[in-house]
Amino acid sequence: MADGWSARKVTDLRRFAEEMSDGDLVVLRLGTSTVLAVGEVVGGYEWRPEFGDIDGWDIQHTRRIRWLWESRGNPKTFGTYELKQGDTTQRLSSTVVSEWVSQLEIPAERYERKIPPLPSPDESSEIEFFDVSEFLFDHGVASDSIAALVDNIGELVRIAKWYQRTSMPSEHETVAYLVIPLLRALGWTPQRMAVEWSRVDVALFDKLPREDINLTVVVEAKKMNASCLSAMSQAQAYAQGKSECRRLIVTDGLRYGVYTRNASGNFGLAAYMNLTRLMSHYPIYPCDGAREALLIMAPEWSG
Repeated sequence: MADGWSARKVTDLRRFAEEMSDGDLVVLRLGTSTVLAVGEVVGGYEWRPEFGDIDGWDIQHTRRIRWLWESRGNPKTFGTYELKQGDTTQRLSSTVVSEWVSQLEIPAERYERKIPPLPSPDESSEIEFFDVSEFLFDHGVASDSIAALVDNIGELVRIAKWYQRTSMPSEHETVAYLVIPLLRALGWTPQRMAVEWSRVDVALFDKLPREDINLTVVVEAKKMNASCLSAMSQAQAYAQGKSECRRLIVTDGLRYGVYTRNASGNFGLAAYMNLTRLMSHYPIYPCDGAREALLIMAPEWSG
């Protein structure tokens, strides 16, 4: 093993980083029978630190691909297990799939398609919690809440990392030991918080009583290391018809995606935060970072 990785994982990465060559064809598969796209490798292997947190995925290992054929909603399907299970990167061994690829009619201009540029990494975007606390104070968050955040943030990070080293918590544990403590530290009181309220994991209320008309935030929690941003549509469904609900929070307890409602009534990703790596902004996401995420999550936020 290398740095805790299995020999199988090391072989998979070596195949991806060293054995794949400029000009090689790649087949993007889904499961063992479906092909979504075919492309060619462009250039060599790159390590891209800005891909260190893509909705919970560490995918800094990068190869650029020029896509030559794309399914566009009509994927190519083969027999079950025609494409092998196992490693992420494999040599194509299926004769049937290879013959299909060789017979694809690809227009010449496809080989001239420009590859979209990647965002430039910005090492200055990583910040300390002191920067966050100053920002929150300047924007009206109560000193007691900021002090509580300072006292609790370290423990929340330790709990989250312990879960990652041992066993992943259930969704209920995520809410109980990570999400609720963070919201309490931000200043939400038990009276204005409801757990599993009308199918909502956590509902936050602008004022009492705890009714639809006073619902201001919907929180949708997922198991740790699951895609939290993919839960946005579910959170948005809960907010339908509740005009005072202007914020959505989707989280796995470690990562938080914060959405706000615009003048048209639609929700957009406003800020993203990873408790273990506080960033001022993310080159991958068109949104703000940890400072704004915590501000929008606070009771004082008014938009």
